[in-house]
Amino acid sequence: MMGMANREISVNIPGNLDPVYSNRIQIAYKEDEFTFLFLHEIPGMNQARGKAIVSISPRHAKNLVEVLAKSVADYEQKFGKITSPEAAAQQESNVTIRGYS
Repeated sequence: MMGMANREISVNIPGNLDPVYSNRIQIAYKEDEFTFLFLHEIPGMNQARGKAIVSISPRHAKNLVEVLAKSVADYEQKFGKITSPEAAAQQESNVTIRGYS
């Protein structure tokens, strides 16, 4: 992000664009893009509903990592450290998502 010039852009958000909630994400990549599948996992059902699929360039993916790291640091400075319980982290690593590849 260093060296990036500040510029202002006008953003038009269509009135029919609904916000979505996602509590799980699947990420795939190939040479020219990263694809993010945002999911809403239904508690206790072993099911998730796809909410959005977003593809971006590798360059934008790297920028996303930097912007997200800064945003999390800013959040933690304002609201306190985000903690990840060990049990939840272990459970997260054992999830297999079927139905999309």
